[in-house]
Amino acid sequence: MKILFLCNKSPWPPNEGGPIAMNALISGLLKAGHQVKIIAVSSNKFPADPKAMPEEFREKASFESVELDLSVKPIAAFFNLFTKDSYHVQRFDSPALKSKINNVLSEETFDIIQLETIYMAPYLDLIRSRSSAPIVLRAHNIEHLIWWRVAESTKNILKKTYLRHLAKTLKHYEMKIINQFHGIATITERDARFFKDHDCNVPITDITFGVEKSRFEDCTQDILPEEGSFFHIGSMDWIPNQEGIKWFLDEVWDNFYKSHPKARFYLAGRNMPEWLINMQKEGVEVLGEVDNAMDFMRSKSIMLVPLLSGSGIRIKIIEGLACSRAVISTPIGAEGIQYTQGKNMLIASTPEEFIHHMHECYSHPDYCIKLGKEGRLLIEEEHNGERIIDRLIKFYQQL
Repeated sequence: MKILFLCNKSPWPPNEGGPIAMNALISGLLKAGHQVKIIAVSSNKFPADPKAMPEEFREKASFESVELDLSVKPIAAFFNLFTKDSYHVQRFDSPALKSKINNVLSEETFDIIQLETIYMAPYLDLIRSRSSAPIVLRAHNIEHLIWWRVAESTKNILKKTYLRHLAKTLKHYEMKIINQFHGIATITERDARFFKDHDCNVPITDITFGVEKSRFEDCTQDILPEEGSFFHIGSMDWIPNQEGIKWFLDEVWDNFYKSHPKARFYLAGRNMPEWLINMQKEGVEVLGEVDNAMDFMRSKSIMLVPLLSGSGIRIKIIEGLACSRAVISTPIGAEGIQYTQGKNMLIASTPEEFIHHMHECYSHPDYCIKLGKEGRLLIEEEHNGERIIDRLIKFYQQL
């Protein structure tokens, strides 16, 4: 099959959730012998650099990009308060991207056209006018749900009001547009059920994040991580990550550290905010972006994912489990993962539960290792990359 991917950000470098998920599907399709072409947004927030891509990926995926300025414009954001339009979606509506899509569809034909996230939906009418291929929405999240959860956990009343407006307008757009696709591939079964329960009348399937077994073979080697070390890794310009880490540092870490003064918490991720870089907190080391996420995870013992908002699936948890690391998360952080509490993951809803699970892992290294091994088995069973690509192809063929 020949598939066109229209991406809200570049699949390369795969160093945060969205690009990692896109890269996994594209690489899996190429490996299975299918043809892929990519048109990606290159933005100030996530620039695309074709020269930095592996040559084989760049050529096989026939990569092209369009520059978009996605920075928040205060005046436009303010006046959006008086409309019913989604400010999130508006930022992606670009004449330059329309021109690029038009040119590509005028020159090539495709069997499937896949839009990565709802933010690419403004181009639906153009695509329909230039192609008869089925159009698939790859829903990485229920987008409005992320912003609604952020709004509800925000204490500042003015900020809460504005975030609720963003969530409301995004929900209106998301619910209106889903039936204009030929099919929807969510990243979790929970998200698929949400769309079905909200009058989605088009074919829908859940295609989770798949792991190539070879990518994580090194993680099974006998490498001794720093004993008793905790870590978090994720894009720190994503509001739910910032929100969760602030909650963890204020409500959990200080109390845990009082009784475990030798413990260390390592915080890694791209675009680390200034308030974290300048923070002085005992036992916490803020590393910023690391050269190799896999090596970083292999060097530490216990992954912490204290998410209070968000949607979809946390790719970094999948990678941490694949690297045989013990993972402690909130219920929201663990959404979309078929975990068993106490067997392959630990779930905490309160600071007290977080502290309890951290103490168990810190004080009982053997238990920590057992959790990691069970987590690895879960990923091998539920997130097998080749089986997931087969499911996606069957869904395409159905359309």
